[in-house]
Amino acid sequence: MTRKTTAVPSTALSLAIASALAAAALAAPASAQQAAAPANEAELRQLTQELSELKSAYAQEVRRLRELDMQVQAMQARLAGKAPVTSPDAPIAATATVAAPIAAAPAAPAPATAGAAEPSPPPQAGYASTAAEAEEARKELPRSVADVKQATRTLFNQRLVIENGLTYNRYDRKQLTLNGFLALDAIFLGNIAIENVESDTVNYNFAARWGVTPKLTLNLDAPYLWRKTVYQKGGAGGAAAAIAQEETSGSGLGDITVSGNYLMLPENTGRPELVLNVGVTAPTGREPYGIPWRVLERDDDDFIRFAVPEEQPTGNGAWQASVGVSAVKTSDPAILYGNIGYTYSFESSFDDIDNNPDTVNPGDVKLGDSFYFGAGVAFAFNERTSFSMSLSNRLSARARMRYDGQPWNKVIGSDANSALFNLGVTYALNANTTMVGLLGIGMTPDAPDFTLGFRLPYSL
Repeated sequence: MTRKTTAVPSTALSLAIASALAAAALAAPASAQQAAAPANEAELRQLTQELSELKSAYAQEVRRLRELDMQVQAMQARLAGKAPVTSPDAPIAATATVAAPIAAAPAAPAPATAGAAEPSPPPQAGYASTAAEAEEARKELPRSVADVKQATRTLFNQRLVIENGLTYNRYDRKQLTLNGFLALDAIFLGNIAIENVESDTVNYNFAARWGVTPKLTLNLDAPYLWRKTVYQKGGAGGAAAAIAQEETSGSGLGDITVSGNYLMLPENTGRPELVLNVGVTAPTGREPYGIPWRVLERDDDDFIRFAVPEEQPTGNGAWQASVGVSAVKTSDPAILYGNIGYTYSFESSFDDIDNNPDTVNPGDVKLGDSFYFGAGVAFAFNERTSFSMSLSNRLSARARMRYDGQPWNKVIGSDANSALFNLGVTYALNANTTMVGLLGIGMTPDAPDFTLGFRLPYSL
């Protein structure tokens, strides 16, 4: 009985000791995990911060690589004498393969702790990452857009451009002249004369454009003209059915123009590109004053009925200064452009301003000032071809003249309103040469019936 009662406490003691040891064994790992948790969180924050810094540094390096690549392309294109061709994948072709693994591997989520830096995503292909890069991308125009801007003289990334142009103008104007009186409000008694003037002009123009700075271009235009004019007059000899005809011609250097274009405001998303145009025209051509006239018919009282100049002039004989503003806005695939300006004619003196071959009357001439404006739109079909439509209008005031010692008199019929509707096509022949074709349709009696022109700008 005694051994039986003492065995029970021994067994209970053994079980209590075993339970205590087991509880101690289970409590030890839990306390170790609780002690290691703060260390893991600190390490995770450190690694996340390092990853964020590396991503930010990587984004900056990629942006720098893109900028350097664009600068190298622009320098190579300038040395080769052609505009750079923009390709969305070209600037970052070397970095795209490096960015792919990082973009594919998801980053560990950073804990929401105060002051933690947000990771910067790598730049995407085809998008500007800095203001300087966006400016470079804006300047790298497609070839067809650059050709349109070159035609409107709003392109400033060309060092030197030599242009040869050939233009044909056709002019035809009829005028009815009545010399008599109306009897019984229905019968005209007198002479009826129909005057017709037909003029053909071929103009070869040599032009040079020099890009002085990225914002300033100087231009020189030197034309050479061939002119043929046919004069027809009905009622010759007093007979309405008789028609007299005479033809005169002339050729020579025209009036040379020196001008400059200055980029005032570059284009952005909210405004067009604005360019200031200033020019001076020198009277280097043959002026229309002092040319001998040939008399073909006189009246009984020796009044000249029909006379023509012996040769055609090639200039207007006066110095002129012009100022204007051009605007261009690109909206792919369209390019909108317009211009507005004013031309001032200076007073000029001549030895003879009378068209009577029997007299010589020196005097002064003041050509009328003119106001011009125009607007158009061009569409870039592809990298090399564009099509344009535009309207141009020039309003000229009436000219004045005076003989020596006499007051000024206005020249009747010297004012004009010349409006043209133009259709043009530009096509890039090669990396340096562009062909420009232009068809102009006269919309007013003072404008040519039509004009047809071709230009070949060559970039050096």
